[in-house]
Amino acid sequence: MGWWFSFARTVTLASGTPQFSVQLKDRRLARLRAFGVRAFTAMVYPHRPDMARWLNSWSAGFAARTPDCLHTATFYPEPGAPDYVRHAVEAGAGARVFKAHFQVGDYDPNDPLLDEVWGLLRDAGIPAVVHCGHSPVPGAHTGPEPVSKLLERYPGLRLIVAHMGHPDYVAFLRLAEQHPHFLLDTTMAFTDMAERDAPFPRADLHRLHDLGDRILFGSDYPNIPYPYAHALAALTRLGLGDDWLRAVCHDNAAKLFDRH
Repeated sequence: MGWWFSFARTVTLASGTPQFSVQLKDRRLARLRAFGVRAFTAMVYPHRPDMARWLNSWSAGFAARTPDCLHTATFYPEPGAPDYVRHAVEAGAGARVFKAHFQVGDYDPNDPLLDEVWGLLRDAGIPAVVHCGHSPVPGAHTGPEPVSKLLERYPGLRLIVAHMGHPDYVAFLRLAEQHPHFLLDTTMAFTDMAERDAPFPRADLHRLHDLGDRILFGSDYPNIPYPYAHALAALTRLGLGDDWLRAVCHDNAAKLFDRH
């Protein structure tokens, strides 16, 4: 379950520190819980150097105050990345998941500055949700090729490809078939909006079915241009059955994050 956490609406304390609107935060939390969501992430990611450490500090505090939020962290290719990633993993309860956005950050996941980071995550068994597909706009380092290279360099690394890798669904599903620790999330995939842009090839529905234990429901709530329920309806109309839906919407994430 992904929750894209926006800092667009803030208030400033007397100390000069920007704080996310408490009222807005509480409304979003209440709505998620009313939807029946049992656990969610707070997806933070930097678009430049010297952001990730602060984002990780905020996210750790938010998770500590919000028991149903999985402690989420992030990184950027910069000299201090291994140190703050190690701190996020080891400090307190420890980060349960990381987020990386190769398009917004405009970086190559195989940048040598990230070598130690990927090694830390692999050795700790902590998954990283990665936005690496060409949507909504191709970047210099998007697409399946950089990810395939990364997986070859770090066997066993747990990656969760956001948006099912839209629009390159089949290429990323093939990577999942080749790498047993590779997962995908359904954020925005299969919705009317995604289907208009790049329809999922119906000839490959069997791949979705066969990989049903490695697909996770994602939402990008609240920054979505359709009702939350539409994302669930879009999965249902794939016709892959109740067991598949139960695995995607609950069982796979519950097992991955030990939230039974």
